[in-house]
Amino acid sequence: MKLSEDFWTYPAETESGKTLIVTGRDNIDAVRLSGKYPYRVTVSWDYTPLPDGFPDKETADLMEQADEALRTETRKDPAAVITGIYTGDGIRDWVFYTRSLHIFRNILNRALEHLPLLPLRIDAVEDPEWEEYLEMRENTYIPPEE
Repeated sequence: MKLSEDFWTYPAETESGKTLIVTGRDNIDAVRLSGKYPYRVTVSWDYTPLPDGFPDKETADLMEQADEALRTETRKDPAAVITGIYTGDGIRDWVFYTRSLHIFRNILNRALEHLPLLPLRIDAVEDPEWEEYLEMRENTYIPPEE
């Protein structure tokens, strides 16, 4: 199953009034409805924010390297799918859905092995209905023609 590389970006607002950039993956209903990805994994990176809530250039550059490594590795191994990325107010979250937590751990380790040790926190829950994805999409989706 070929995964869509279509994403949308939406400037939301955090509870503290800061901007939160939400990037969501589009056109993945076939993956979502397959029932093969019951686990949601959130990989979080807390950072010291600038006054606008975003990371400094050095941190942002390292986050982009991690982002590209994660995207590259999940293209190679479709056992995990990036569905959303949230950045702002001192935190970056990557949200994945995966077939297996064990396999996801291997994907994550392979993706980040060439980077310095990163201050990541990883949380996993069962979410077979993709509730987080559907809520994010409902609240932030911007159709391509807009």
